[in-house]
Amino acid sequence: MIVCKFGGSSVQNPSQIKKVCNIVKSDSERKVVVVSAPGRDEKHHQKITDHLLNLATKGYHFEEHKIDVSQKQSYNAIIKKYEDLCKDLGVEEEIILYSLKQDLEKCPLTGDKKVAYFVSRGEHYNAKIICEYMKKEGLNIELCLPEEVGFILSDTYLNGKVLPQTYENIKNHFTFEDEKLYIVPGFYGITASGDIAVMSRGGSDLTGGELAYALDADRYENWTDTNGVYEVDPRVIPSANVIPRLTFKELRLLSSKGFNVFHFNAMLNCKKSKIPINIKNTNNPEHDGTLILSERVPMEDLVGIAKLENMASIHIQKDMLGEEIGFSAELLKIFGEFGINTYHYPTDKDDIAILVEQEDLKGKINNLRRQIEKRLKTDNLFVTYNLSIITLVGIGLKENSFAIVDAITALKEKNISFEMFDMSPSKISFHIGVSQAISDIALEILHEKMLNNTGG
Repeated sequence: MIVCKFGGSSVQNPSQIKKVCNIVKSDSERKVVVVSAPGRDEKHHQKITDHLLNLATKGYHFEEHKIDVSQKQSYNAIIKKYEDLCKDLGVEEEIILYSLKQDLEKCPLTGDKKVAYFVSRGEHYNAKIICEYMKKEGLNIELCLPEEVGFILSDTYLNGKVLPQTYENIKNHFTFEDEKLYIVPGFYGITASGDIAVMSRGGSDLTGGELAYALDADRYENWTDTNGVYEVDPRVIPSANVIPRLTFKELRLLSSKGFNVFHFNAMLNCKKSKIPINIKNTNNPEHDGTLILSERVPMEDLVGIAKLENMASIHIQKDMLGEEIGFSAELLKIFGEFGINTYHYPTDKDDIAILVEQEDLKGKINNLRRQIEKRLKTDNLFVTYNLSIITLVGIGLKENSFAIVDAITALKEKNISFEMFDMSPSKISFHIGVSQAISDIALEILHEKMLNNTGG
């Protein structure tokens, strides 16, 4: 039994939805279909979820991001999107549009409850329309709304977490009698008190992953607009290949360094139950995509190279800091107090460097420096901006440390200097920090040396 989730690009217009219907029809094992809200609209080029958020915040959402789309324009874009979907798919629109307008115009909620309710409408109404279309196409499919299934989230309305009782509710609701299929809107659920709550953005991935786990699916398919996970960013290196097989750990390392194909939290329970995840392309369904597994035979030392940009390094010097008990703990505590996420901490006897996202330092670096110098009595503190962290990942690296030598030699031969080097404790990844100005060149060199020469 397969649970399949289709992202915003896969359900953004009638032609894409027809592709989805054909994909579901092509394999009788696809029993549960999770859908996102439609992708970007044609006129304003914004996602429907963002239009809904703009409407809920009375235009503030786009204004904050310096996007010239008013509250009224967002409302019109939302209505037109669903009106066009109904017309082009031959779905009766009167009841759906009337209900949508009532939800958007008559909502009595305020604050986060209102925002959660509004943004959930994207998936809610898209699922209704797609369900009616699939019925018209001969599929025995039933709409299962999260509020009906008992998809229970915590009452942090804009970042809800799935509560344990959800899994039992799902098991009891899905019977699969008479070759029945189910379609579920992603991204949202209800609190224990019955209010709508949403998960973090990308929450449709989470819905699919939790359904796959609760139903003990044989596979969880995540359909998007790319053939899978590429060995390097194809926008930088167009000849990059799709990685056929990855472990959860490898994808975790790659996704934390800029491979944003999949919401990692959606994998956690699938990983726990060893349910394979298959990332596939709605526009190229014959492609095998990338299969994410709990375990694989390490046929390759290296499977992918990620690049995380806009990083900064804070280098701190103090004589004997490596022997000062509690120094590192107090330093990380200071970063935590400023709400700054930290990545790597290369250390030496008298030095430590902290890697952070450059954006996190805006409006904070002066006071951060002051607190570090005041509380830790440092000798020097230097900040290096505009770094890129290139991360090479593969479970086979654990048995082949010479790959590190190959990578450094390849950069040296092309006169590419680097600012930082760090190997993970697991020995299945290592990180090279270079100036952002030369990061694409460094990535090309490493790809050519480390992946092209070995055949990927």
